[in-house]
Amino acid sequence: MTENQNVSPEFAAATTTAECVEINGNRLAVEVLGPEGAPVIITHHGAPGLGSRAEPRASFGRLADEYRVVVFDARGSGQSEGSGEFSHEQWAADIDALREWVGAEQIIMAGGSYGGFMALEYAIRYPERVLALVLRDTAADNSHSKLARANALASGRVTVDMDKFDRIDEGRVHDNDDLRECWRAILPLYDFTYAPEAVERRVATTPYRYEAHNYAFSENLPNYNLKGMLPGISVPTLVTVGRTDWITPVSCSETITALIPDAQLVIFEKSGHSPQIEEAEDWTATVRGFLHQVVPPRSCTIV
Repeated sequence: MTENQNVSPEFAAATTTAECVEINGNRLAVEVLGPEGAPVIITHHGAPGLGSRAEPRASFGRLADEYRVVVFDARGSGQSEGSGEFSHEQWAADIDALREWVGAEQIIMAGGSYGGFMALEYAIRYPERVLALVLRDTAADNSHSKLARANALASGRVTVDMDKFDRIDEGRVHDNDDLRECWRAILPLYDFTYAPEAVERRVATTPYRYEAHNYAFSENLPNYNLKGMLPGISVPTLVTVGRTDWITPVSCSETITALIPDAQLVIFEKSGHSPQIEEAEDWTATVRGFLHQVVPPRSCTIV
């Protein structure tokens, strides 16, 4: 599952400096936004090997007036080091080490796309550390892969090079250049409104790290299935999704919402895979309203 890298202009134009933090033997690029003492949100980007902290910084950064927002490049992605393995267990352990580093006993865990996988993994592996979950355009198992392939084949926008589609989907890209070309092939499918020039901008600004991508898609995803464990998640959960999301369709979010006891679903009618960008104002208001109800800005537990 790859992540749409489009970000709002005000954030794309901003220059930010990440702190280099030693986490479980890897130096990770980390940024902390928002006031000290506020409830902490740790948000995981999507697309291992393609994603970075840029998108969650833009979307969750809007909440940094009231919340302490931690964004980072996961090991093997963006500007972070990439030694060791790229398993879900390791990435979840890195999240928990970041929680400890920032000084929060409990956190709001958030993630979209593949970052949603990791948000769910963290909530299941470290349940005592989670106050609430915010998920966006994600899935609880790998059954979405067949749906995504069918949607790609049926697309009326472009004729997708299915050899490139299969290489990126199965984690068989040859190098960073090949990952870039496979990414270019599927990017037209993502947005509610197709804009070829926006596709090329994203291709140019994406950080390519093919090793992490290949591991995630060839090793992690074939056996990814959390559905049986979702009923054990006991924290308030917000699930958001774009109506025309091709890669993790609405049905995937409906499954999550049905299985997590205290979950609510919000569908954004004029969005594809990225309502946090395509309907930014409404999406942000939805997330803020949810958080105000379940973790008000002044309620924070700090070590």
